[in-house]
This record gives sequence, C-alpha cells and structure tokens, in this order.
Amino acid sequence: MKAKTKKAAIKRFRITKKGKILRQRQMAGHLKANKTRSAKNRYKSPAQIAKADLKNIERLMPYN
Repeated sequence: MKAKTKKAAIKRFRITKKGKILRQRQMAGHLKANKTRSAKNRYKSPAQIAKADLKNIERLMPYN
C-alpha cells in the first residue's frame, strides 16, 4: 500500500534543494513586547532540525 504524507509535517517543515529540513523557530508567536529586537529578528529565520529528529520527520514525508 502506498505511504501517505502527513499534511501536518508538510505545513511545518520545508526541504531545501540539498535535502536539509528546515523548521520555524519557537517563541515568535506572542508576548513580543518584552523580547529584545535581536531575539525577534532571530525568530524570523528558519532553523535546521536536530539530527535526532531527522529520521522521524523523513518518515512523515516519504516522497519529498
């Protein structure tokens, strides 16, 4: 039977041309008034997922 891609994973992760999996950073959603400007700028850039999570996330997106 054909494996299905988890739609939640597609919405949360992005795969680069070289195969790296990127995620959005945490802490950027709310309560921004007491965060520094440099911290808020850091939250804008995507982060690479941890090596420990790589196999699990690749299993959620078999065709990407």
